[in-house]
Amino acid sequence: MLKTPHINRRVMLQSAGAGFGWLAANGMAAEATASQNPLQALQPHHEAAAKRVIFLFMHGGPSQVDTFDYKPRLEKEDGQKLPFEAAPNIEDTTSQLKIMKSPWKFDRHGESGLWVSELFPNVARHVDDLCIVKSMHSRGQSHGQAVCMLHTGTDSFVRPSVGAWVSYGLGTENRDLPSFVSITPPKGHGGPRNYGPAFLPAIHQATTIGASTQPVKGAGIQYLDRGGMSLEDQRRQLDLLQAMNRDHLKRVQQDEQIQGMIQSYELAFRMQSAVPGVMEISSESDSTQKLYGIGTEPTDNFGRCCLMARRFAEAGVRYIQVSARQNAWDQHSNLKSGHERNCGQVDKPIAGLLQDLKQRGLLDDTLVVWTGEFGRTPIAQGRDGRDHNPQGFSMWMAGGGVKRGHAHGETDEYGYFAVQDKVHMHDLHATILHQLGLNHEKLTHRYAGRDFRLTDVYGRVVNEILV
Repeated sequence: MLKTPHINRRVMLQSAGAGFGWLAANGMAAEATASQNPLQALQPHHEAAAKRVIFLFMHGGPSQVDTFDYKPRLEKEDGQKLPFEAAPNIEDTTSQLKIMKSPWKFDRHGESGLWVSELFPNVARHVDDLCIVKSMHSRGQSHGQAVCMLHTGTDSFVRPSVGAWVSYGLGTENRDLPSFVSITPPKGHGGPRNYGPAFLPAIHQATTIGASTQPVKGAGIQYLDRGGMSLEDQRRQLDLLQAMNRDHLKRVQQDEQIQGMIQSYELAFRMQSAVPGVMEISSESDSTQKLYGIGTEPTDNFGRCCLMARRFAEAGVRYIQVSARQNAWDQHSNLKSGHERNCGQVDKPIAGLLQDLKQRGLLDDTLVVWTGEFGRTPIAQGRDGRDHNPQGFSMWMAGGGVKRGHAHGETDEYGYFAVQDKVHMHDLHATILHQLGLNHEKLTHRYAGRDFRLTDVYGRVVNEILV
């Protein structure tokens, strides 16, 4: 079991959303306290291929058969009835089980010759850096279940998020920054659970920036401004408060909430000086901003998110989560217009992120992960939509020691069920941790008399996709 200080203030944080005021509920202490520095950089279990993760979450579920999983049979049998039984619990509107072809053309790209839809012309130029997993499957037919499964490893219980586990296992490379940042997280389908620490020490909750329902421009960390007070006066005020907190702690000997607050205030104080510079993307050159699509529509918003993610990664944050607009990819109808809108917003920024990381020498030790919570059915829902499909879908990774220009696994000929070299969500989580130098079976935390881990009692590292 990994040894960490007992500073869990979970009950307090579960009622908190985000912002600097409640970031103060998951910070760390610079000064000596009853416990060690809870965010100090820790040694991994084994040699790591990646130092950090940038997780690109496509909320709503992109269609695999319209993006990265080319299925010619859909075009040949368009409008015909699916020749096998559909997955259970599909919507009544898909009860006719009519096959629907993709509205978009696919082509081979790069030296690898991997198939990519015309929806992603910019990402396609980087296909030789991608490892596309076509055989993902997960639990959760509904968004709430599947989103929590993706972010916490369970579809029904309150458990620590992936980023919280990474923070718990590795700490931070920069003592003035948190180890886990979530940029524009969704408010629904689990909300804070998707970036929360659950029973892990509260310090491992993400610091959040904005929300997926609002533009990121102008968003920040709440209460970051000093409110006109000088740094010296604020330090004196904080010292007085900390003295009272430590006096209380000395008298009661054990109070996890007070311990956590002492630590949190110290990190909060330091972040006021460190964070604004990291978030200030205007300091980037015009050519860099243009690379991400900043300053033009429809790419400005997601471009800002991706550039901010690169800056946090460069500054030493271990896990950076970037979310697309809330439920944006959920095309039960209007598949063509919906997916074209979504891809138009994220394609150029994602390609810009990959190029920027690569030219800065950061891609080799940064694991970039792109996925939704599930995929979509190859059969039509209504006239022009697709239903949820956790039975088989695609995601991709880049950098961080995964194979480049590689495709792993297959769905059936219709793109419905994962059938070859299947990768479960637990396997994905085990592999992400492995690349960071963490053994998913050893990264545990004792709670309620049991040693818990991200992958529960499941999961295997998908060695077939690793260099």
